Amino acid sequence: MGGKDYYKILGVSKDASPEEIKKAYRKLALKYHPDRNKGDKEAEAKFKEINEAYAVLSDPEKRKQYDTFGAEGFHRRFSQEDIFRGFDFNSIFREFGFGGGRAQSIFSEIFGGGMGGGRQNFYYEQDPLEGALGGFHRRSRGLKGQDLVYELTMTLDEVAKTTTKTITYNVDGRTETVSVKVPAGIASGQKLRLPGKGQPGINGGPPGDLYIQVRILKHPTFRREGDDLYLKKSIRYSEAVLGTEIEVPTIDGKTLKLKVPPGTQGNAKFRLPGYGLPHMKSSGRGDAYIEVKIEVPKKLTKRQQELIQQLSEVGL
Repeated sequence: MGGKDYYKILGVSKDASPEEIKKAYRKLALKYHPDRNKGDKEAEAKFKEINEAYAVLSDPEKRKQYDTFGAEGFHRRFSQEDIFRGFDFNSIFREFGFGGGRAQSIFSEIFGGGMGGGRQNFYYEQDPLEGALGGFHRRSRGLKGQDLVYELTMTLDEVAKTTTKTITYNVDGRTETVSVKVPAGIASGQKLRLPGKGQPGINGGPPGDLYIQVRILKHPTFRREGDDLYLKKSIRYSEAVLGTEIEVPTIDGKTLKLKVPPGTQGNAKFRLPGYGLPHMKSSGRGDAYIEVKIEVPKKLTKRQQELIQQLSEVGL
């Protein structure tokens, strides 16, 4: 599903007005409607595709999210159920002359009985006064409001401890401010759910949820792998041969002293237990690893050259 160009599917420009989008959709929906293309699987697939495009582009908030994150980013945030939530097939099909319970029938045929394992967003109940005329009275079921996703950028230093962040976002035309507690050790891409902080419900339904998706910036010193941290330190050739003691920083702002034994080889790795990131869902922490790199000078003084030559002569 990722990569679909909804504007191209409906044949409109990215700055098309709501009226232009609706006009283009109606034209295509009439052309590919299942009742006019019985048994045509290609028309059925096209009909589903244009309905999906219209469900997004006709909704101001969904369209904004689509334009902001692009096709692939949008589909990482919105399931097909999210896309069709609140999309009123019945009122649209009435405009085409396909009234009664046919909308629900087509929805079931094309979309497999509704999004999200067969759950439907509406149903029909026959009205006793309209029954003799074969009409149907639509009664709306309360629908949950649309979920929202907010991308929160954090540093690696911040996620080394539990942090409270205050965020401001727009919902239903107004500005909302909420505080969110971000647990230590959270990974980039993980989401935190704030129930009821999304878009208002429809027809008395509950509000949607707000999802805080964390994005962690690249750290200038540490490289993260799971809850372990990796740090590169350079030492001189003489220090690798004779041994030395170096200072290493930790993610918590401390400075440790590490003994490097004589004869240390290039790319040697030293483990500092418990100096990584906290485990998000359990106690304890990951480890820190110091990766040692041996510096080879590109230029030598005359004295250094003489000494290296002497070392070479004795087998070093």
